[in-house]
Amino acid sequence: MRSRIRLTRRGRIALIAAGAVVAGTAVAVPLLTRDGEEDARPTSLVVPEGRRAAQIYEAVDKALALPPGTTGKSLAKARLKLPADAEGNPEGYLFPATYPLDDSTTPEKLLTAMVDTANREFHGAPVAAGAERNAMNVYQAVTIASIVQAEAATEADMGKVARVIFNRLERGMPLQMDSTLNYALNRSTLHTTEDDTKVDSPYNSYQRMGLPPTPIANPGKAAMRAAIGPTPGDWLYFVTVKPGDTRFTADYREHQRNVAEFNENHRATGSASPRTAHATP
Repeated sequence: MRSRIRLTRRGRIALIAAGAVVAGTAVAVPLLTRDGEEDARPTSLVVPEGRRAAQIYEAVDKALALPPGTTGKSLAKARLKLPADAEGNPEGYLFPATYPLDDSTTPEKLLTAMVDTANREFHGAPVAAGAERNAMNVYQAVTIASIVQAEAATEADMGKVARVIFNRLERGMPLQMDSTLNYALNRSTLHTTEDDTKVDSPYNSYQRMGLPPTPIANPGKAAMRAAIGPTPGDWLYFVTVKPGDTRFTADYREHQRNVAEFNENHRATGSASPRTAHATP
């Protein structure tokens, strides 16, 4: 699965992913065009939900025709208003939205606009109250939302994925989410090997307890709503058996049967591995 940057017919540069799973870290660079004109300057940058900070930096560089790495190096100059827990890392706070571009746009201005938008969305009364209601701070809620954004196959599943995360944390179980492991390995894939789960990283939720130290991507409104208002349920496991059929359960044996059904479907269709919360009972 590869990401790409596309300029729409209305002159918007969009960071998009082919398909519905998390985008890869490598971004292909096609020719930027607008209404058939080559080298047209984009008028806005579209940041979809779930993109990592590194992907957004690269998209900004391309949108503003800057040398690769320019936006990432501009973080210190941007003086972003991030929570103390972030320790200067804007991951999770580059809010997905459409941002206008003009001749005066700089990486610092774009990053500031993204973080300011995130602060308005995340630190208002509803989110702050929802986080407190679930015995966490807003930064932890953004971290959970980033995992939900990466793991949920559909918006309808987001609340259930959030509940799996809360249930596991409350029971002292490792999250064992492939999305955090992918972040540790700087990749995006639905295939996880046993060797992958042994990587030494604070983002390896197979080996480390609790939440990862930072968000793993930049979540949108729906994922944030799920993080502060998870669907009631006792689920501890989930697996996407086939497209449109993600099954949640609290019973490990039932989960094993669901995984077996997925494997049978996989053999029949050659489709990708499932989104799944793995665990030992």
